[in-house]
Parts: sequence; C-alpha cells; structure tokens
Amino acid sequence: MNVHLKWAAVLMATLALSAAALAADASSLKPPPGAAVALVVFEDLQCPDCARAYPVFWEAARAHKIPVMLHDFPLPRHNWSFKAAVFARFFDTKSQKLGNEYRGYIYKNQPQISNEAGLQQYTQKFADENNVPLPFAVDPDGKLAEKVRTDFSLGQSIGLEHTPTIFVIGRGTASTPFVEVVDPGKLSAAIEDMQKKAAAATPAKSLPRKTRKKTR
Repeated sequence: MNVHLKWAAVLMATLALSAAALAADASSLKPPPGAAVALVVFEDLQCPDCARAYPVFWEAARAHKIPVMLHDFPLPRHNWSFKAAVFARFFDTKSQKLGNEYRGYIYKNQPQISNEAGLQQYTQKFADENNVPLPFAVDPDGKLAEKVRTDFSLGQSIGLEHTPTIFVIGRGTASTPFVEVVDPGKLSAAIEDMQKKAAAATPAKSLPRKTRKKTR
C-alpha cells in the first residue's frame, strides 16, 4: 500500500479531532528568508503518527522545493519524547542534516524504545554509526532543553492540540497565510495552492525609471 494511503488510513480514527485542531492559528509563523512557502511541522519523536508522517512531508517538500521548519512539541504523556528532542538538538549542532537523520532513525526504531534507557541505547548506536562522540552530558548548560521548551510554548500559544501538526504557510498571502493539513493525501495540493497564492501576492518588481539628462 502507498505510504500516503497507509498514513491516511491510520489517521482516519483521529480526524474527528481535526475540527478542534483547526482552531490553531499559525498566522504569526512565516517562511524563512528567501522562501515564499514553507512547511511548518510540530512533532513528538514518541508519536506514532509523527513517525508515519516524517518521510511523507519531507518527500512533499523536496518535490516542491520548499523548506521544512521543524518544531518540538513533546507531549507530557510520553515518557522519553522530551529527552529525544534534546538529543536531536544535540545532533543539530553537528549539522542540520545529521539532526534530521537522527529524527528519522528514532522514528524508524520507535516501536523498540519503551523508556529513556532504550532511547539512550539507540542514540548511542546512531552516534557510533555516524562517528560522533556522544558525551555523558549532551546539554550541560540546559540550552538545548530550553529550545525545546520554547518550541513547546510556541505551539501552546497558537493553540496546538495534537501531533503531528503540519502547516503550509505562505509569505504575503494575507487572505490565507496558512493552512493545516490533516490529510497527507492533500499535502501536495495544499503546497501548490499556497505557492500560487504567494506568487499572486508578491508585487512585481518595477523597472528602474530612466533619468533624462539635463540640458543647459
């Protein structure tokens, strides 16, 4: 079965919650400089739906050549998701690519991780496979944990209620600055629609006016 259809089938049981989730207001979120459209994703590394969504939205982003802006939203009921987010931030300090690969690795092995001890084992294995020394304390000054808390506070401030929450956001689209996508099968269509809106909202660059030479 197509990965999009698999994820859609799993999410069918939770779509009844989407009406409440759509109350989330992402209008304050903007694409990074130089991008007209972006995907904004709030995720929890212990969330099974997030694991299924992860390759899907990256595939869509690559296909449409738009950036992905990841935000941590570790749910309090999950016993190791916060620590996993801190580990991901640690690998981000080595490279964003490595951090994202770690996230994908944890999602892939998520069913085998039941507690922080198991998370530590898989994190050590990932670090060894990528020749990255894993210090005893990956966040000695608490700065990485603070970034995770800042993301979580951002999610709370805009009304998030579940993970994953995926927004397609556009720059300069006052009428529809964002849309939350709850059906992965419609993600590409939402991106294309936002790209059209963003293009229409971007004012055309005016040609420089020619100056006439003054005559005496």
